[in-house]
Formats: sequence, structure tokens, C-alpha cells
Amino acid sequence: MPNLDFILPHVLPLMLVVARLTGLFVFTPMLSSSTVPRSFRVLLSFMFAIAIYPFVPPFDPAASVDTITLVPLLFAELLIGVAIGLIAALPLLAVQMGGYIMGYQIGLSLAESFNPELEANGSAVGDLIFYLAIMSFIGLGGLELLFATMADSFRAVPIGMFTASDTPLDLFVGVLGSGFDMAIRVATPVMAVVSMLMVAMGFVMKTMPQINIMTVGFSAQIVCGLMMLLVSLAVISNVADDEIGRVMQAIAEWLRGVGGVYGR
Repeated sequence: MPNLDFILPHVLPLMLVVARLTGLFVFTPMLSSSTVPRSFRVLLSFMFAIAIYPFVPPFDPAASVDTITLVPLLFAELLIGVAIGLIAALPLLAVQMGGYIMGYQIGLSLAESFNPELEANGSAVGDLIFYLAIMSFIGLGGLELLFATMADSFRAVPIGMFTASDTPLDLFVGVLGSGFDMAIRVATPVMAVVSMLMVAMGFVMKTMPQINIMTVGFSAQIVCGLMMLLVSLAVISNVADDEIGRVMQAIAEWLRGVGGVYGR
């Protein structure tokens, strides 16, 4: 019977590597979608962990690791992947929120459909803008950048060294604030057109009450809003590209900053 004792020293470090990579599949766009089979996500995480494990700095705990100390280690590694995936997903969620605002303003908020990417109901306009942002994310190489960032994170933050003080709360709050700002900027053109249309309809209704403006006002609101959305799609795509690129750069800078703490 072959002796497999040489594998035992690698079991714990490999578990920590898998835990960090598994966190990436919790919120990352497309990777966290229910349309991707769970077995495929587990297999992809495990295979990616095996691929980069030979390049991971060695893990040498100061004391023996038992079940009680293993749980915090696994949670800390999982938290790194979750934080990176969640921050990378915020620009896409912000763009979807802008689309939801536009759908509400033009009167399409009742036309909801199930979004399998988020496992929740969403407006038609919001889902359209969300999938446009996903195309921008793919076009920018977002998935490749995320996997490369995760691979580089093992050099910046060695396994078993991450602490609660290293959590990127400031980065999360900053990206969240810029996401709200981007959502308003994305929805502003449609909101402006709908507002001017409402003012015009109110003026016509007051000056010529014999015209039942409400019979055509709702349809005009939808048509004008969709036309403005069509005109501004290119601008929305450029805004999403800039925000996604900025967030990915911010994640890389955070890892470099944490790596400086550990002298990496």
C-alpha cells in the first residue's frame, strides 16, 4: 500500500486556498448566478485552487491547528473572496438600480420579470441595463482580472494572516457611494425627459381642459422615455466601463496596501 503521509502537510493549506477562492463565487457577477450549476462552481473553485497552490507562499502556523482554530482561519479566507467579489459586483448593481429608476419614471415598473442572475424580480429596463453592464464587464476582461487579482492576493495576504482590521470597509463604503452617484447619473436623462413631458402635459391640461390628455399621456411617457434611453445607451455603457475599471483598480490597490503591511 503506497504511503500518502507526504500529502498530509498540504491538506490544511489547500483547504484555506479553496476557502478564499470559494468566497469569490458568492457575489461575483455570473459566477454567483443560479444559472451556473453549483457542481460546476465547486469544481472550478477546486481546480483553480490546485492550479495556483504550488505558487502560494508556504503556510507555517505558529501552533498546531485544531477544529476550534480552524474555523476562524477558514472564515477569514472566505471573507477575502467575498469582499473582492462583492466590491466588484457593486458597479453592476448600481447600473441596475439606475435602470430601475428609469423604469419607474416611464411607467414600466409593473412589467417585472425574474432575473436569474440575482434570483429576484426586476424591472424590464433595470434588467436590460444590468445585462448591458455585464457585457461591459466581460468586454473589459472583468473575470480574468478578478481571477488574476485573487491569485495575486496570496502574495499580498499570505494564507492564515488576514485579520478583521484588514477588511476593506472604507473601500466598500466608497464604492457604494460612487455607485449611488452613478445610478442617479445614469437615470438623469430619462428623468429629465419625463419631467419635461409631465410639465407639458400639465400645461396642456390646464389651458385646454377639453382635451383628455391622460388618454395619450401614459403612452407618450413610455415612448419618450424609451427613446431617450435608446439615445443614452452608449453613454451609459461608457459610464459603466469607467466605473468597473476604477473599481477593479481600487481592489488591486487595496491588496497592494495590505501586502505592504505584511512586507510583500
